[in-house]
Amino acid sequence: MDIRYQVIERFLRYVQIDTQSNPYSETVPSTAKQKNLGRLLVKELQEIGLQDAEMDENGYVYASIPSNTDKQVPVIFFCSHMDTSPDCSGENVKPIIHKNYQGEDIILPDDASVILKMTEHPDLTHQIGNDIITASGKTLLGADNKAGLAEIMDAVNFLVNHPELKHGEIKVLFTPDEEIGRGVDHVNLAKLKADFGYTIDGETLGSFEDETFSADGMTVHIQGVSAHPGFAKNKMESAIKIAADIVAALPKNLSPEHTSGKQGFIHPVAIKGEVEEAVIEFIIRDFDDSMLLTYEELVKKISLKVVENYPSAQVTFTVKEQYRNMKNIIAQYPKVSDYALEAIQRAGIKPKAQSIRGGTDGSRLSFMGLPCPNIFAGEHAFHSKQEWVSVQDMEAAVRTIIHLALIWEEKA
Repeated sequence: MDIRYQVIERFLRYVQIDTQSNPYSETVPSTAKQKNLGRLLVKELQEIGLQDAEMDENGYVYASIPSNTDKQVPVIFFCSHMDTSPDCSGENVKPIIHKNYQGEDIILPDDASVILKMTEHPDLTHQIGNDIITASGKTLLGADNKAGLAEIMDAVNFLVNHPELKHGEIKVLFTPDEEIGRGVDHVNLAKLKADFGYTIDGETLGSFEDETFSADGMTVHIQGVSAHPGFAKNKMESAIKIAADIVAALPKNLSPEHTSGKQGFIHPVAIKGEVEEAVIEFIIRDFDDSMLLTYEELVKKISLKVVENYPSAQVTFTVKEQYRNMKNIIAQYPKVSDYALEAIQRAGIKPKAQSIRGGTDGSRLSFMGLPCPNIFAGEHAFHSKQEWVSVQDMEAAVRTIIHLALIWEEKA
């Protein structure tokens, strides 16, 4: 397969457009600047030949490649998100290509304290001789998920320009606000009109993920007793101190910093309050749905035990489902995973089936009726100034997407 890659040129364009999302905004999308990239993507899709490419009022980009086969092929879509993380600046990104990497430390020029070391980034051991793209040391790079955007665009361009390669109808979906958990809140399923899909938002070369955490949000509301501090003896029961006691009593071995692999965790992400009233926000995660309830009951037990020391205080609990392990859905459609693993192999890569210690747009899309596992984009150290991606890994992702489109037609 002779591919004239343009994926890097596309990627370098996209990362220089600031698209950070904002979790505190109530607008859709959360930041208007995400639409700047959306407009460029629509323009480029139309130039490729996808005349129906459009961005809706919510910042979602839709496009389709018509089927060129007589077979009845399920409609598949490829999805990446346009926003970058609010955790690290995405303004004035200056991408740098480090050619022919040989294992040396990569010192970023705008901040010499930001250094990529192989000892800290073990995936670099597989990149000897490859070309590494980083930012300059002041910002994140934006490979999460603009690498995926560029890879999908390059694959679409190849398929449109090679009509001799048969495929079914293929849809493109680019979403805003994935980084703040709203990526598919306003997706138009009637416009998408697909059967199955793939997010291109994974990390290591060859990785394929059809399993995510199941996730709940939990709120512990503490009602304390306020009193004038000069006359508070035997009266005041500070909600702030109760909150601190609850967090201190949580088992250390169930915290994110002490868990890995298939282990779940209990994570207090925010505490807000005053003497009279305080709130602790938790995220609860595990691959097994039943363990969420176990962890939530543990938080309740600990909280009620702590509040026994404060006889006039009260504690109440609220649990909200966030998303569920997409394996529950995808396992019902084995060909969705089988075809992806075969496509990775055909691209000349050894597949690595993995679980995601997190969620993706695909998690929720799967439960909306669109089974949607995740394929590697090559992004590493995302949400940080050390973020990097390999040119060769991005090209491999382009090949994988192309092969996947062809396999669905071939096996129909």
